[in-house]
Amino acid sequence: MTPDTTPRTAPRADTSWLDPGPFLRGVAWRDGERVVRADPGDAGRLPWDTRERAALPIGVRLEFRAPDGARAVQVHYRARVPGAAEALRELAHCFSLWQGDHRVHETFTEPAEDATVTVELPSGEGPFTVHPPESQSPVILGLRGVGGAILPAPVRPRWVVHGDSITEGWLSTRPAHSWPAAAGRALGLDTVNLGYAGGACGELPTAQHLSALPADVLTLAFGTNCWSRIPCTAPLLYETVRAFVTLVRQGHPDTPLLIVSPVLHPAAESTSNACGATLAELRTAMESAARDLVSAGDRRLALLPGRGLLTADHLADGLHPNDAGHALMASAVAKALRTAGFVRP
Repeated sequence: MTPDTTPRTAPRADTSWLDPGPFLRGVAWRDGERVVRADPGDAGRLPWDTRERAALPIGVRLEFRAPDGARAVQVHYRARVPGAAEALRELAHCFSLWQGDHRVHETFTEPAEDATVTVELPSGEGPFTVHPPESQSPVILGLRGVGGAILPAPVRPRWVVHGDSITEGWLSTRPAHSWPAAAGRALGLDTVNLGYAGGACGELPTAQHLSALPADVLTLAFGTNCWSRIPCTAPLLYETVRAFVTLVRQGHPDTPLLIVSPVLHPAAESTSNACGATLAELRTAMESAARDLVSAGDRRLALLPGRGLLTADHLADGLHPNDAGHALMASAVAKALRTAGFVRP
């Protein structure tokens, strides 16, 4: 299909454009018209790279119904246009349409400071999901149905997921293929992705952000960067996990919380970091902290050990999962949440 990517500005008097707010899902915070993934009022306490990653709308999507037979949906958006030499320029700039757990099709465009894309819809009411491109920080300015009205999809329970680049979805081929996105679809949850590439080392300000953020289910999946990026010892990670959960529990005393320990990273498993700890030792410390929290009375906390979830064949670069690896993680996390009774079977 040929997308409509003609740059234009929606006339202020054109009331056919709908406010995107009720249609947006995966929203953590707003900073003006932008959706951001860290508290903009407390960004100064976060590392600079976490602040940069939090500015990308990872996992943010549009969900809607088409009860009147709309044949397409138009999305008015603005995105940063990369320079000619930027590597990000080569990433696919596509709007991916999903219905349930099925990808219907993709509509490819070019980044533009002001543009409209037309995404054709199949027959039926939906609900439908449109995953916008993420790399150029698109801002959704409005949307409207073509040939019929569109309405926001029903609101689903919020699942807030915090982790590192693996949680952010690195090396999955599309945003919808990341393990949080896939697990959220399978569970019928509104996934809020707070994965920060290069970060997620147990930063306590992040724990306080999570504490203040509305959530029906929580998942913590960090620890890998504690081996290399910000090296720490096993005892330090043990105490960090306990402190992190303590702060999260101040705002979520009874919210179901799943901890996922680091998945396989072959180069780090038996290799000591700058502080003398292997990833295997760090993983054990994280799992011990989770079990001890449960033993101390946290009955709404569950642990998913990460070591056995993937093999080396599921790693695209020796660290980040490929699409098959993300799918396996999604399946394992969904099963763990169901088994713990945190979501409906």
